[in-house]
Amino acid sequence: MLIDLQGKVAIVTGVGRGIGREIVTTLAREGVTTVSVDVSAADLAETGAALDEIGARHLEFECDIRDAARVDEIIAAVDAEFGRIDILVNNAGVVGNGAIGELDEETWDFVHDVNLKGTFLLCRAVLPIMKRQRAGRIINAASFAALVPIYGSGAYASSKIAVAHFTRALAGEVGPWNITANAYAPGMVPTTLNHFDELPGDEQNRLLDTLTLRRWGAKSDISSLICFLASDHAGYITGTLIDISGGKLATQVPRLAYEAASEAGEYEFAAFGE
Repeated sequence: MLIDLQGKVAIVTGVGRGIGREIVTTLAREGVTTVSVDVSAADLAETGAALDEIGARHLEFECDIRDAARVDEIIAAVDAEFGRIDILVNNAGVVGNGAIGELDEETWDFVHDVNLKGTFLLCRAVLPIMKRQRAGRIINAASFAALVPIYGSGAYASSKIAVAHFTRALAGEVGPWNITANAYAPGMVPTTLNHFDELPGDEQNRLLDTLTLRRWGAKSDISSLICFLASDHAGYITGTLIDISGGKLATQVPRLAYEAASEAGEYEFAAFGE
């Protein structure tokens, strides 16, 4: 099966680093014209330089995605330049940790405005173009926290489950125009925000023990999913939240399978650092 994205135009938000950078560069390598949107001019410059090395066609726009006027301005500029928008990846997001009883209102508003309102504004802005084309792929970043929150993630988890349900509502509205809308829920992918792979060994083991596939997720795992969802092969998938967490908590104690396989001599189990 060949995933052919040649000639498509994609907008990707939150591209400055981590998963977002991986998504935009992967799409570029697949022959997609990319439009990068980020709040950091410095990060955009680095992304643009990376895309130049690939030899890709690309544009970059500095933008706070909470700013509706700026979002609309960018979408209009992209439409004027390329005459089409085939793919929208709402990857931009922020965290705001804190126990609910101690969480300040500013943090709550910031997390929901970026993660949820920003996603809404980008989706709303591209819809007239995708409807005109009678085709489009909208792919929104949720999180495993949308499925199972962790302590201190009240603001983040609620914003991400809202993104998932918003995506379902959107899918239900845009089907007549052959537009799909899906969300994805990454698990533990080491980034500059979470530093999972830099934790002490015992803390890494505690987290890895929750995974059915006992390894950290790779940024390429996410970008590969994005390419599939953006392709014609995913044309009959819409309104979903795809769990891409390595089977996090798929069973109550995923580690038991590794211990059993090790005892049977079928797997060499070693905790991190052993």
